[in-house]
Amino acid sequence: MMRFFKVCLIFISAILFASCSQKNESKERVSHPKKDSSQSDYLKGVSHSSKEYLNDCKKLFAEAKKMDSIIMRETEIKTDIANKSMKAFTDFAYYCKNDSLAPVFLIKTAQIAQSVNNIPQAKLVLDKCISDYSNFKNLPAALFLLAQLYDDENSYLNDEVQAKKLYKQIIEEYPKSDLVPSAKGALDHIGKTDAQLIKEFNKKNP
Repeated sequence: MMRFFKVCLIFISAILFASCSQKNESKERVSHPKKDSSQSDYLKGVSHSSKEYLNDCKKLFAEAKKMDSIIMRETEIKTDIANKSMKAFTDFAYYCKNDSLAPVFLIKTAQIAQSVNNIPQAKLVLDKCISDYSNFKNLPAALFLLAQLYDDENSYLNDEVQAKKLYKQIIEEYPKSDLVPSAKGALDHIGKTDAQLIKEFNKKNP
């Protein structure tokens, strides 16, 4: 089951990379973070220079882009790199939430969190992406990654019913999504042991 997910993870990464590449890099990022109570409470505990940094979406994006570039070159993600990347991605996504790439970096955070087995963090950012960016064109990617968390017998979230619900949501609500075949494949594999999957494969490929 996890081998199937790894293939899908690479596919999702390609979709998100395309989203970033299509962004006009020469255009200055002028969106500013919208203050809310939780953000204000957080800012009370940081230095003046940090406040200035967190209010500069151009700098936050530059840091997120730098860490994204580092991650893309890594063959195996180290914990320190993963933590730095997740912080850069979530800083940008949280403080520049009106930017069109904010949901992209939430999903990227989830991918990294999942790769280092930080399931609570992965679920947190995916839930935020799904609830705050309902019109995001790559929302099926967030739904699929969340379904993966539920469709993992080694995860504390393991819940086949919830996983099936999310896979079906992708198929029914986003029929033109590139992830529909993956969602259908996941539904076909869910709840089956490796032995059962091998047996089915051998029947189809005698």
